[in-house]
Amino acid sequence: MTEGQEAAAQAVETAVEAAGNWARAGRHAGVAGAAIGVVAAGAAAGVAIERMTVGRGMRRRARLALDAAGPYGTLRGTPGAAIAEDGTELYYEVDEPGVEPARPEKDGHPGKARNGKGAKADRSAKPVRGKEARAAQEAQSGLRKRLTAALGRRSAAPTVVFSHGYCLSQDSWHFQRSALRGTVRTVHWDQRSHGRSSRGHGQIDGTEPVTIDLLGRDLKAVLDAAVPEGPIVLVGHSMGGMTVMALADQFPEYVAERVVGVALIGTSAGRLSEVAFGLPSMGVKAFHWLAPGVLKALGWQREIVERGRRATADLFAGLIKRYSFGTPEKVDPGIARFGERLIEATPIDVVAEFFPAFAVHDKTEALVAYDAVPALVLAGESDLITPADHSRAIVEVLPDAELVCVPGAGHLVMLERPELVNEHLVSLVERAGAAARSSRHARA
Repeated sequence: MTEGQEAAAQAVETAVEAAGNWARAGRHAGVAGAAIGVVAAGAAAGVAIERMTVGRGMRRRARLALDAAGPYGTLRGTPGAAIAEDGTELYYEVDEPGVEPARPEKDGHPGKARNGKGAKADRSAKPVRGKEARAAQEAQSGLRKRLTAALGRRSAAPTVVFSHGYCLSQDSWHFQRSALRGTVRTVHWDQRSHGRSSRGHGQIDGTEPVTIDLLGRDLKAVLDAAVPEGPIVLVGHSMGGMTVMALADQFPEYVAERVVGVALIGTSAGRLSEVAFGLPSMGVKAFHWLAPGVLKALGWQREIVERGRRATADLFAGLIKRYSFGTPEKVDPGIARFGERLIEATPIDVVAEFFPAFAVHDKTEALVAYDAVPALVLAGESDLITPADHSRAIVEVLPDAELVCVPGAGHLVMLERPELVNEHLVSLVERAGAAARSSRHARA
């Protein structure tokens, strides 16, 4: 047998073994378990083909090199904790204007997450150098000067609060945090069971399922702890945008009094059960029918599934790229790896706990609470998870909002097109700052 044939045989054997892990994990789901086996077997074939040409050791070394080289996910602020209604500890960090930013940990890792899995900071990209680096620095400097001039006195400047999406963490806002820090007060928090926040107490003891309304109340707890006074700009991506909507639905008076601007990025107000995820029509129906049961079964088999995730790392990397970025071939490998690491850090049982909440999410009526403040609605035109049409539907309720649909961008648009997102976000904060000053003068 030739060296190439041996590599091919080993690749097929390894990939099929990985598929078997997934199939065994899904057996308790009945029909759904059978579906897992079919999907895993098909995926294994694709993985095997790749492994014939690129050795596992080489791919592993490449991932480690990307993890070690870049600064993504290492920005840190002043830590704090809010306590949710069920006792869950919600971790947040604050960046104050005019304060020297906290230095990253020496090893580039912020520590072990409280959700039971290490939510390590990612250093997954080669440093940008030369003309590109100077251009990026000049752009950030220009944005900060604009904000400083526009916001004026700190007493009237809003605090910008960032809410991240499903299977991510506060570190997903790396580029936006970098652009704003030192100029305006910002708060970044981890949703329950994500990042450095604790596992949801109500979910551990089985007394309360995850709902978007629960996440809205979590956000209110963070705001009460981290922003007890002053105007607020809310920024939410994907599930974080839904969380912002749930806040308005349950606390409309609070929103009317405190919120002076809102950014809804790559998110939806409802009808997520109709999303096609880039699948053919029959596949869509099967996915929405099977997915909740499959994920629940996988959540019961966490150890097996996590081994399967490790064994099929290449497959997951490909899936993450497809569903995170609109043009993955143009995304810096370090950024792609950063997104992969963020998603990898979410345990499968947490994935399963949150997933059912999206099918029943409907906050269209709640959006009107933000009709009186400057609003930004931004989406990637190639987003397969929360399609751009969902952002267009939001703007039908918020006709004065700025709608930005980014050609060629996907779900993680803030990582794929950070400069564009930063530009529009700074513009929103400028408008919100002006609105806050006007409101203050009107009350005086």
